[in-house]
Amino acid sequence: MTMRRFGAVRQYRSGRWTASYVDPTGQRRRAPEPFETKEEAEIWLSQIEADITRKDWRDPDAGAVNFEKYALEWVDDRDLSATTDELYRRLLRLHILPTFGEYDLDEITAPRVRAWRTERKKATGATTVAKSYRLLKAIMETATDDELIRRNPCRIRGAGKETAKERPIATVPQVDAVADAMGPRWRLMVYIAAYGPARPEEQAALRRPDVDLDEVGVWVRRAEPELTSGRRAPGETKSAAGKRFIALPRFMREDLERHLKWYAEKEPDGLLFVGEKGAPFRRSSFGRKWRKARVKAGLPADFRFYDLRHTGHTLATRAGATLKDTMVRAGQSTEKAALIYQHSDHERQKEVAEGLHRLVETARKKVADQRGQGQGGAEVVQGP
Repeated sequence: MTMRRFGAVRQYRSGRWTASYVDPTGQRRRAPEPFETKEEAEIWLSQIEADITRKDWRDPDAGAVNFEKYALEWVDDRDLSATTDELYRRLLRLHILPTFGEYDLDEITAPRVRAWRTERKKATGATTVAKSYRLLKAIMETATDDELIRRNPCRIRGAGKETAKERPIATVPQVDAVADAMGPRWRLMVYIAAYGPARPEEQAALRRPDVDLDEVGVWVRRAEPELTSGRRAPGETKSAAGKRFIALPRFMREDLERHLKWYAEKEPDGLLFVGEKGAPFRRSSFGRKWRKARVKAGLPADFRFYDLRHTGHTLATRAGATLKDTMVRAGQSTEKAALIYQHSDHERQKEVAEGLHRLVETARKKVADQRGQGQGGAEVVQGP
């Protein structure tokens, strides 16, 4: 063995060379593979010495951690909402672990990530691929912070971005048509989605005390998203801004009163929306009703119930709402955005609702006037 200032090299009987050194923890480390020449062994040692000097050295065994085990612990360690936890586990199970589950962290390389993404793009939708890539990148970034790997292998520019197509919006007559088609029990839910606009999981949590008939609006305090198992997951709103009062157009006061009288649970704290048998509505049964109503109302086949929120944004803007107003009404803001939108107060929200009232009433009157024209354009004059 030839001793050096740092480390040592030794020649095997085969003529090849090996090298070893004492790491910062006091443990002797040997090169993972033999070298053809003494010079190659010494160069390797010089690189190790430079890493230690720069405090760049990593335990070569650190990355020998199974990815599946690490990823599942990563999800467990985070304080995630029930829906986000479910999403992450589904993405792992269906799209990430089948490829990387058996690898150690240090075996997941940039070329392997690129190959995985290419394969996923052929097998599933672009949105799912982007979400899966973002999750993989976040997990590997934590592994980098934990000093288990040197560098995050997820380095594909723009791979985590989603480019969703512009969602369709409904006209006022179409909103009325689909509300009528949904039937009296679900009519109010359509209107709150369109003219609130409230998220489905927020409406699922609404209760009798949340309805304000004097102010004509509802208080959003909680959310109850439904998981794929069918279980409700009561909890906080999507963000702090989600807790809000939604001022509704004045014409909805009658709908609110009628719904409370006929369809809401009778208990003082009863749910606002329940099914025909009195139980919390299920996404599957509601979805079937929605699809039938959508066809009957003449809405596009890809128009989702959630698209009523987009309709609400657009109509509120047409009614005079500023970006601040619409963000507050929809409950969309991070903590940073909350500071920007804090000036859209309760009175301003009532003004937006009044604008919506005028817009909807005008559109309805126009439709009624058109229907009031008899065949051939002659006006039908009704008696007293």
